[in-house]
Amino acid sequence: MFLPAILAHVDPRDSAAELEKTIERYNDAWNAHDVDAIVSFHAPGMVFQNHTAGDRVEGDAVGPHIAGIFERNPDLLFRGRRLYARDGLVVSEWTATATGRDGRRVEWDGIDVFPFENGLILRKDVYSSSHAPRVVD
Repeated sequence: MFLPAILAHVDPRDSAAELEKTIERYNDAWNAHDVDAIVSFHAPGMVFQNHTAGDRVEGDAVGPHIAGIFERNPDLLFRGRRLYARDGLVVSEWTATATGRDGRRVEWDGIDVFPFENGLILRKDVYSSSHAPRVVD
């Protein structure tokens, strides 16, 4: 027996192929530290939850939260490692680099999980090894 949700029409903006393009532009906005562009990809009321850091914000608090990440990490960059896209959902594996509090370059790996609706991100769930970064020589 098929479930109705499986057979439901998928908005073309939520197709796997379209979401791959969307996440590429979203990642570019993160690497440009462009908070306004980042927020434009989010649905109203979206939830940003970093499970490693214990941070959870939603709605209008997301933009200022992201701005704070960039203030604390002015040279933060992300490099995509692998992307899994299906209709309505993206999982992105990445490696981040930044200068640590002690002045050394560090990197850590992470995964973001993004459910989408109407081409917009409903949630961003972040899981990473940021609590134990590697020193980059």
